[in-house]
Amino acid sequence: MSDADAATAARPAWRFDRPDDVQPSLREVNASIAVPRSGVWFRRLFAFMGPGYMVSVGYMDPGNWATDLAGGAQFGYTLLFVIMLSNLMAILLQALAARLGIATGRDLAQACRAYYPRPVNLMLWIACELAIIACDLAEVIGTAIALQLLFGIPLIGGAILTALDAFLVLLLMNRGFRYLEAFVVALLIIIFGCFAIQIFVAAPPAGKILHSMFVPSSQIVANPAMLYIAIGIIGATVMPHNLYLHSSIVQTRAYERTETGKRDAIKWATTDSTIALILALFVNASILIVAAVAFHDTGHHEVAEIGQAFELLSPLLGLSIASILFAVALLASGLNSTVTATLAGQIVMEGFLRLRVPQWARRLLTRGIAIVPVVAVTALYGEKGTTELLVFSQVVLSMQLPFAVIPLVQFVSDRKKMGSFAIPRSVAALAWAVAAVILVLNFKLLYDTIAG
Repeated sequence: MSDADAATAARPAWRFDRPDDVQPSLREVNASIAVPRSGVWFRRLFAFMGPGYMVSVGYMDPGNWATDLAGGAQFGYTLLFVIMLSNLMAILLQALAARLGIATGRDLAQACRAYYPRPVNLMLWIACELAIIACDLAEVIGTAIALQLLFGIPLIGGAILTALDAFLVLLLMNRGFRYLEAFVVALLIIIFGCFAIQIFVAAPPAGKILHSMFVPSSQIVANPAMLYIAIGIIGATVMPHNLYLHSSIVQTRAYERTETGKRDAIKWATTDSTIALILALFVNASILIVAAVAFHDTGHHEVAEIGQAFELLSPLLGLSIASILFAVALLASGLNSTVTATLAGQIVMEGFLRLRVPQWARRLLTRGIAIVPVVAVTALYGEKGTTELLVFSQVVLSMQLPFAVIPLVQFVSDRKKMGSFAIPRSVAALAWAVAAVILVLNFKLLYDTIAG
């Protein structure tokens, strides 16, 4: 049997399958990165490394900073359990997204279009676009605040300047997908290094950290204020559009499109994303821990704004460059998040609507939609209103999660669609449990909001 015949046989039979459904996801870079067929394991892992780090960007973007800062300053180390839980949920869900993309040759948006009726697809597309706008909102705010802290640029001016990053993404994409991945990894190293120094200086109590990370407190659910931030952390950590993104960019590797080749690719892609998300866990936990040490433990419980944190961090930690490191990491985070939002927007639009829009136009449209409310809120309410908008954007993201998680789990656990690549029942049960937790938390938030 030829490779083409084997690939056809390995492809699951999808309901509503049509000839035009087989258009590759992100076709300009699909299967563009060579994968060695033999050699030491490290060479094969290195060939697959990249997509996981691009996905991890969404798990440490500026939206996480607002929720983690507020959680650490107000409640100390208590919400570390939520960060750990959301990160474990993310590792599972991103592994499922990679499996779907590699096994079927479709990203999540394409899979939804191939299976669901048109009204359902339209609803899912709108929900995902809202998630991308909410994510972009956080990027605009975070980058604008970083530019203000480092260079004194007013928030409104910084927000408008963020429109220019569309051209940065286009430049990197034109050079090749590996250049885009290298840019992301370089900025991740900067973020990691900045927080490693701050954690070393803060010297947090290891016992409290381990206890808070692995032993949940009932206050997380019982305290409405804590629950609001906890759901914001989940929304900021488990990004709905990242599931669409990951299911697409894993297909940039030129692995053999046979059953054996796909299984090997799933193994390495899962390893890549797991390692990358452990790095994201360190960064997220570090933000909350630094806030707990510097603000909660010193009685500054009211610190919830990034600007406040910047002013107080150096004197409270006793490190003159602590505030600069904090702002540099924030700027790197905002720039990095641009890449994932741009690609996710393209994947979602092409997958659900089969509509191709030039990348520069798509990017400027999405960024423009995000800039307008930031400029308006900043003009009316100042930095405090901007911070509240940042936290609110992460809660909006959390509310969109079920619209991405439920279809993903449904697809990868269905043997009629996935064939031999369907996940085991035990993994499916765990994935449905994750979806249930997200739904319950969202309904609790809605109830508390309506009940006042």
